[in-house]
Amino acid sequence: MIKQNILALDASTEALSIVLHYQGQTFHHFEECPQQHSQKILPLIDGLLTKAQCKLTQLDVIGFGQGPGGFTGVRISVAIAQGLAYAAKLPLVGVSTLQMMAQQAHEQHHVSDVLSAIDARMGEIYFAQYQANEHGLMTLVNEEQVIKPELLTLPDNSATAVGTGWKTYPELVSDMANISVSPDILLPDAQYMLASVASAFEKGDTVSAANAQPKYVRDTVTWKKLPGRE
Repeated sequence: MIKQNILALDASTEALSIVLHYQGQTFHHFEECPQQHSQKILPLIDGLLTKAQCKLTQLDVIGFGQGPGGFTGVRISVAIAQGLAYAAKLPLVGVSTLQMMAQQAHEQHHVSDVLSAIDARMGEIYFAQYQANEHGLMTLVNEEQVIKPELLTLPDNSATAVGTGWKTYPELVSDMANISVSPDILLPDAQYMLASVASAFEKGDTVSAANAQPKYVRDTVTWKKLPGRE
């Protein structure tokens, strides 16, 4: 049961999602709208606040999708969250897009071991494995990574695969009986950030607006082949 009043948003991928949990009620918006996030996100947030009869200053914390995902989308998520947090003097919690999808699989399908993969373009995927802890939160196994699909080593245990990475590269799991692909979970949804944001807030594991950071996963090495990118 989530006690806090939380606004959470994510624009890191083709999907734009916003959720408001206020006084025990949840208001939610999810849509796929590539290239339109920056125009749509603030009016949608305002609409949810109006619907809930809630002011930004009545919230306890703001959650944001910190990536990985598209560079522009991740920056939009962070920048919007920072602006709102500055305005209302609220703390922030960043949540991984890969963890969001794993959390959705756990909450919707009651699975405890999830392989999240997002198509990272350029012949790569963002990948991470998550397992449920005793509190029902999906926790990271090893680390998040950006990797060429053919170099990926998958676990031998039973697991559920979520995200666009498996749709783009279905051959990765097509002959693996221990891994089942969940076709209904392709992109991160901020609604499944709520549990992580609430848990982090309770522990005091928040950041100020000034210290909110994106998590690109893909580092600068990728760009060193390009002139002027050294």
